[in-house]
Parts: sequence; C-alpha cells; structure tokens
Amino acid sequence: MTLPQQRLLARVTELCRADARLDAALTYGSFPQGRGDAHSDIEFWLFAREPVDPAAWIGSVSAPLAILHNEFGAHVAVFEGLLRGEFHFSTAARIPEIAEWPARGAEVDAMVLLDRRGALRTALTTLPLDAPLPSPEEQLLIAERFANWLLLAHHTAARGELLRAADALGQAQRYLTWLVRFAENRTQHWLTPSRRAEHDLPAAVVDGLTAATAPAESAALRRALAAAWQLARPAWSTLAERYEAPLPDALFAALDAEFSTGSPGGRCR
Repeated sequence: MTLPQQRLLARVTELCRADARLDAALTYGSFPQGRGDAHSDIEFWLFAREPVDPAAWIGSVSAPLAILHNEFGAHVAVFEGLLRGEFHFSTAARIPEIAEWPARGAEVDAMVLLDRRGALRTALTTLPLDAPLPSPEEQLLIAERFANWLLLAHHTAARGELLRAADALGQAQRYLTWLVRFAENRTQHWLTPSRRAEHDLPAAVVDGLTAATAPAESAALRRALAAAWQLARPAWSTLAERYEAPLPDALFAALDAEFSTGSPGGRCR
C-alpha cells in the first residue's frame, strides 16, 4: 500500500523537476534510507537560483494545515493526518556546504531529486554514509556531561524544583543513552541516540533507560536518578577500561553513596 508520505514525495519530486528556479533538491531521512513508515517525516533541501516563496511552494505540494518554523531555519509543513514535511530552502551557491555535513545517511541515488549541474551529487559523494564515531576522548566527555546533568537534577529535585529536575533528568538521559550505546558497541543511529533504541540495545539496557525516566514527582525522580546512575556506572567503567583512562574514583564513591539502592547508606529508595 502506498503511504501518504510517498505520494507527497512523488509530488515534491515532480514539482522540483518542473521548477526552473531550482538548481538542485534532495530528500533525506527515513524514506531514502528505505525505513519510512506511516509515522515517518518527509524531509527536503531545495537549492534555488532565483527567490522562491516557501509558503507558496509548499502549498503547491498539498494544502498544509499549518507551516511551522523550527530552530534550524526549516519550514515544517503539517499536512493532513498530522504528517510532517520539513523543507529547507537555500540558494544554489550553498550546495558546496553540503560537504561539511557529518554524513549523508542514505545512498546518493535515493537522495537526489534534482541536480541540474551535477554539483549536488558531487557534494554528497564526498560524505561518508554514516557519521564517524566520536573519539575516545569525546566519548568520555559524554560520560562527564551525563554526571553534570544528573547532579543538577538531583539538587533541583531536593530543592523542590521538580519540573526543572525532570527537565535536567531528560538532558542526562540523552547523554546516558549515548554512553550505553558506546559501551555496548551498539552505535547504529548514534547521532540521535534514542532513535530505535528499543531495537538496537539489549533488553536489560532498555529497561534501565526506561527506569531512568520520571514525572515531576519527588519519589519518582529519586528512583529515576538512582536507576540512571546504576546504568551509567558500569558503562562509564567499560569505556574507561577500553580507552585506558582513569575513573574519577572520588566522584564514583560519592555517587554510589547518594544513589545506591542496595546499601544502608543509600538515600534514593
């Protein structure tokens, strides 16, 4: 069965090829990767030689319920069924900047919708399919950033700023998910670490990440903080051993004392 997104993709491709103002266009994300489903977005970069009215151009694809603007400068069209279409409108002169992207994420032929001069294909072929992994030093920095957010969540929860603590815990979990991916050598989709985490990671790790989530409620936050540390501790130790890096033993001891659920001194119960 043809998905609505696939019909929209076909329409965008048709419009791109018919629009003489456009020099090149590409699609990225789940569909060119062959993994698009009923809940996937459609995502595009359009490179124009002449000015294009983004709202009018999107409206020619299909009448949107709304056009939103995200923090990356894209126009996000909300189509029928609440489907998201992300459109980046740029100039043809900026096509070479694609070579600065970390990776392309899909095969070039699946991404290119229009390439009048070949410049788009040239830029895309310079990129690796997948982004290279962070260096050992960067992976260990991720562990440190996890600890920083964990401590902020701990103290704001103790102060009674439960909404702020829940927000900080969410930040900590992003770093925690990176941390366990690296420790487990499950680095698929690592740029967005929560993506397909339930599929990529062992069930016990997924359970641990789930336990490290909480609503803005005091006891739930305490339990989640303890669960986050219990999952992070062995992962951090694994990376330190792998890269022959020292562990912050004094910090580990203090976090063990604060967040242990199995020792008499543990305070998160």
